[in-house]
Amino acid sequence: MNKSGRKKLILPLIGLLICILIGVGIFFYANTLLNTPITIKEINIDSEAALKLNVLEQISKKNGITEWKLKAASATLLKKEDKAILEEVDVIFYTKNNTTVHLTSDRGTLNTKTHDMSFLGNVIVLYETYTLRTDKLHYVKKPHIIRSDAHVTLEDRESVIEADSMLTQLNLNRTTLEGHVKGKFSENFNIP
Repeated sequence: MNKSGRKKLILPLIGLLICILIGVGIFFYANTLLNTPITIKEINIDSEAALKLNVLEQISKKNGITEWKLKAASATLLKKEDKAILEEVDVIFYTKNNTTVHLTSDRGTLNTKTHDMSFLGNVIVLYETYTLRTDKLHYVKKPHIIRSDAHVTLEDRESVIEADSMLTQLNLNRTTLEGHVKGKFSENFNIP
């Protein structure tokens, strides 16, 4: 074989050998990556939580009649307590005459045994044309009432009334305001 024939044969063999060496190198590198244990850093483990849910929806019925429907963006069920910690809460309460009272809040808690609830942060309650605002509100299931021991503001289109506390009996469609009650009323103002 002459020199030009050898060059034609040697160049492809050298190229093939280089490709084989690169392939073996990639194989060993990938194998090393796949066999290296993965270390996860900065995991926050909540030792209090038994279960965390991204979305919670629950309906409470009494004698086949819906009392309320609850939705929360997230819920943390606590191990040692009968309690769920809720975020971005949305509840619809139903009265005996089947009207609705709509409540939203930033946070809340649900007692998983009694179904009593507490709501905190930007609590807004809508009923017909009325809007109630407070920082803290409680729902007690057995008597089907909502109450607040924090400052409340109740408004409709034309009137505003403020008080230090409030109690609403959902089945009786009755709201009682107490403590430094004051307001600006239109002649059409009617407290629900």
